Amino acid sequence: MQSVRKTMSYSRHRLLPLLYTTLGLYLIFLLLRYPGLSLQYALTGLTLWFEKMIPTLLPFMILSGILISMNLTERFVRLLHPLLHCLYGTTPNGSYTMIMGFLCGFPMGARVAGELRRKGRLSREEAQLLLAFCNNIGPIYFLSFVVSTLSLRQPLLPFLVMYGVPLVYGLVLMRLYAVRRPFSENTVEAADCEPEGLLSAMDSSILSGLVGIGRLGGYMVFFNLLNILFVPFTHLPPFLLQLYNCILEITSGISRCGQAHPYLALIALPFGGFSCIAQTYGMINGTDLTIRPYLIHKLIQTALTALCYFLLSLL
Repeated sequence: MQSVRKTMSYSRHRLLPLLYTTLGLYLIFLLLRYPGLSLQYALTGLTLWFEKMIPTLLPFMILSGILISMNLTERFVRLLHPLLHCLYGTTPNGSYTMIMGFLCGFPMGARVAGELRRKGRLSREEAQLLLAFCNNIGPIYFLSFVVSTLSLRQPLLPFLVMYGVPLVYGLVLMRLYAVRRPFSENTVEAADCEPEGLLSAMDSSILSGLVGIGRLGGYMVFFNLLNILFVPFTHLPPFLLQLYNCILEITSGISRCGQAHPYLALIALPFGGFSCIAQTYGMINGTDLTIRPYLIHKLIQTALTALCYFLLSLL
């Protein structure tokens, strides 16, 4: 056991820095070797961010920030909370995280969970479990972009699989935890609970939203740029390159391989790609929430999605 720990420690402190340095030098070489292609990939990420993410996400970020700053989240979910509490055992702010995560789309689930956790209105356990299944591609994105790009003639079944898997998975996950230890309402200092005025909440929410959306734009540009890594390997099978595109950044991956492999894109949607993982980390950075459980849960849901499509293909 001690030798295994020494090996892991050696890998962490010696091999990983060497790997990162080599990868960085290789990427710089590719940027200089293929300047036009680098510009094209970066521009693709910037365009997707400007045309897709800003108009669909920024308004929700600002609105949600106002509701949280003015302590209106519990009023917002008053009608749906009894049902969600009965099924999932959530607190009112947990119900708010679920609603915003599923309706507004990625990465609002992570952003809301992170903001409420910073303010002490969600317990660490509830926030971490909600993060596992509430941070998904949004229905507007699915119906407007995925359906048209993949040319899905019957989108109802993929839609049900896309959102049915995390809903059922979250139901099992939350109820198993609640049986052992029910979620508790967090108590925070009175000063932290004091609601802001409308103008103050609006101003802080706009600034926070712009910072958040700008961070997402940086991730999209960088991960789209990483498509250049395999450009020198021209003899690789197209399927492997398309799979890499989907795993790297889901939006550009769907654009590149959706028509040829629609089910590959549908199966990759719950995972969201490494870009989505990095963006989620950015949303919860500065809290005591961790990215590793989120990644494990996403991989499990991706496997369950693949199983659903496999079983449906047998019918």
